[in-house]
Amino acid sequence: MFEVSFPGLGIGPFEMNSTAFTVFGHPVAWYGIIISCAMVLAFLYGLSRAKIEGVKSDDLVDLTLFLIIFGIIGARLYYVIFKLDDYIATGGGFFSNLGNTLLNIVSIWNGGLAIFGGIIAGFIAAYFVAKAKKIYFLVVLDILAPSVIMAQGIGRWGNFTNGEAYGGETDSILRMGLKRFSGGGSFSNYIEVHPTFLYESLWCLLGFVIMTAFYKKKKFNGQVFFFYMIWYGLGRAVIEGMRSDSLYLFGTGIRVSQLLAVLICITGIVLMTVFAVKKKKAQLS
Repeated sequence: MFEVSFPGLGIGPFEMNSTAFTVFGHPVAWYGIIISCAMVLAFLYGLSRAKIEGVKSDDLVDLTLFLIIFGIIGARLYYVIFKLDDYIATGGGFFSNLGNTLLNIVSIWNGGLAIFGGIIAGFIAAYFVAKAKKIYFLVVLDILAPSVIMAQGIGRWGNFTNGEAYGGETDSILRMGLKRFSGGGSFSNYIEVHPTFLYESLWCLLGFVIMTAFYKKKKFNGQVFFFYMIWYGLGRAVIEGMRSDSLYLFGTGIRVSQLLAVLICITGIVLMTVFAVKKKKAQLS
C-alpha cells in the first residue's frame, strides 16, 4: 500500500493498494488485471488491422497465443539477466541452491518483467509464425505495431498501481508525490518524482493514435512498424534517462534499455529511409 498525489495538478493525496481483490485467500493484483485487459484490447484492435491486410482471424489468434507465451518468457529473461545476482540462491547445497535459483527465476508473480525482453521475444516468435502461416513478415509487423504500442500505453498503468517505474525527484508541475506504507498504520519517506510511467503511457497512446490515422495510407509494407521503432525508441530513450529503477549493462553506468531504445530508433530511421527510397524508385521505373 502507498499514498500518491499529483500536487502540481491539485490531485490527491489518496491511497493505492496493488491488490484488487482476493480469491480463496490469494491476492489478485491490479497489475495483472490491467495487463490482461491491455492484451485483450490489443488483440481486438489487431483483428481490425488483419482484416485490412487480408490476414485470417484464426491466424491472428495463433499468432497472439505465441506472442503472449514467448513475450512473457522474454520479458522475464531480460529482467533476470540484468538482475542476475538478485535471483541466484546461496547458503545451501548445490542442488538446493540450483532449485531455489530456478524457482526465483520463474516466480514472475513476485514481479520483474521488462517490456524490451517481451518485444524481442515477440518479434522472433512473430517471424516463425508468419513463416509457418506463409504471411509476409512485414505485414504481420504492421498489424502488431499499433496493437503493441496501445497495449504498452495501457499496461504502464499497471506500474502505477504497484507504485513503480517512476523517475528521480523533481519540482515539475506533473510531479507525483509518493509515500510508502511503513507498517504500524503510518506512512513515511515522502518524495516528489517524475511519473515516468505516465510519460511513457501518454507517448505510447499518442503514437497509437498517429499510427491508426495513417495506417490505411501507408505507402509500403513495414512502414507502420518502422514508425513504431522510431517513435517508441525515441520516447523510451528520453524517458529511460529519467527513471530511478533502470537496468544497467553488467556493472557499467549504461542503462541497457536506453541504449537499446537508441539503437531501435536509429535502425527504424534507416529502414524507413531505405524502403521509402526503394518505393520511390519503383514508382519512377
